[in-house]
Amino acid sequence: MEKQIAIVGAGISGLLAYFPWPSSVTDLFPNQHQVHPMKRSSLGVYGMAMVNPLALKGKWKVVVEDIQKQSTEVHQADFVVLCVGRFSDVPNFPEFPPDKGPEAFHGKVIHSMDYANMDNEVAANLVKGKRVTVVGFQKSAMDIAMECIAANGVEHPCTIIYKTEHWHVPDYFPWGVSLAYFYMNRFSELLLHKPEEGFLLNLLATMLSPLRWAYAKFVESHIEKKLQLGKFGMVPKHSFLQDISSCLISIVPEKFYDRVEEGSIILKKSQSFSFCEEGILFDGETKPLKTDLVILATGFRGDKKLKDIFVSQTFQDYIAGSPNEKLPLYREMIHPQIPQLAVIGFSESLSNLLVSEMGSRWLAELLHGTFKLPSRKEMEKDTKEWDKCIKQYSGPYYRRSCLAVQQIWYNDQLCKDMGWNPKRKKGFFTEFFQPYGPMDYVLSS
Repeated sequence: MEKQIAIVGAGISGLLAYFPWPSSVTDLFPNQHQVHPMKRSSLGVYGMAMVNPLALKGKWKVVVEDIQKQSTEVHQADFVVLCVGRFSDVPNFPEFPPDKGPEAFHGKVIHSMDYANMDNEVAANLVKGKRVTVVGFQKSAMDIAMECIAANGVEHPCTIIYKTEHWHVPDYFPWGVSLAYFYMNRFSELLLHKPEEGFLLNLLATMLSPLRWAYAKFVESHIEKKLQLGKFGMVPKHSFLQDISSCLISIVPEKFYDRVEEGSIILKKSQSFSFCEEGILFDGETKPLKTDLVILATGFRGDKKLKDIFVSQTFQDYIAGSPNEKLPLYREMIHPQIPQLAVIGFSESLSNLLVSEMGSRWLAELLHGTFKLPSRKEMEKDTKEWDKCIKQYSGPYYRRSCLAVQQIWYNDQLCKDMGWNPKRKKGFFTEFFQPYGPMDYVLSS
């Protein structure tokens, strides 16, 4: 009897491997208009529950709501694949003491998600002539700040509030050498500890730790020099390895620090703040930052998005896991206690498309019967090993489930499960020193 499989989500992870890029897209890094030319669907999953949660062969009940028609449909499935993404729908809002949140402010407060959903003209009119404050210092925050100064210039500077400096890069070629040669080949993998690596690889990674440190310092020196971070007090206190291991690197917008130098962008470091009538009040300061508009570029709650899909509190607790661990997913897809469910597209890397594509292929082979899942105990052991390894390099950002510096090792595990040869290149030197990328996994062998 054929299995009924429900795929929740029609984004990159939900559609990958079935819809190739259109011939008109030739850019290496397509923009948002090229990636998402489709209209938004009015369908959304309202709730999901297991009909018989105690049985290994229980069925899922998926309730789908059509927002425009205000109607619902109920579907049953043997297996559910959640491809709902983590960078949308559920914004991450900072918490504030009573009466010190946005309600105390006489201006306007929005999340970057709302700003991104505006068309260019509406967004420009929103910030035009206003004192804008952006909270956050990742890619969205920097891009929004640049758009604000394009509308206002020095007359109305844009203030960025941030907690921590990060190693954002001016380009991916430190001192003219591709970053991929430092973090995306098998030799660079030898410098890092890996889950279940064995005694010899563990010893080798320990012995090569000075080279691992030198790699990071080489990249840091390029970033610091080219962006003049010392001049602006923006040199991070942690290593580049931590940022790339946490998927926290991004390209700095062109001339960003030129705008900082001329005063049209003001950088303000603060661990916490609150709202007052006139604007924002920083801890330890009595004079508020007067502002008209606050844009919270504070990210999303991907874990909450997954959790809220389930009706059962038990399944909600399972999928969210402990706040002290990364999401407990075997192969970054299967929860050991919910083997009838897969999550694709939650873990990230330097190439999220590759993570989703490899995961989609692995899952297809699993459902086809090419291999079987190990026991629950074995899967739980594996997830703990990955949690330990990711924490070692990501530090406080382990909940991001970033595979960046472990991408090849991770892909090796998937290849072995599927019966593929994990060594994808020809020749010893090519295999160990040439960077790995999506094209290396086009054909199985």
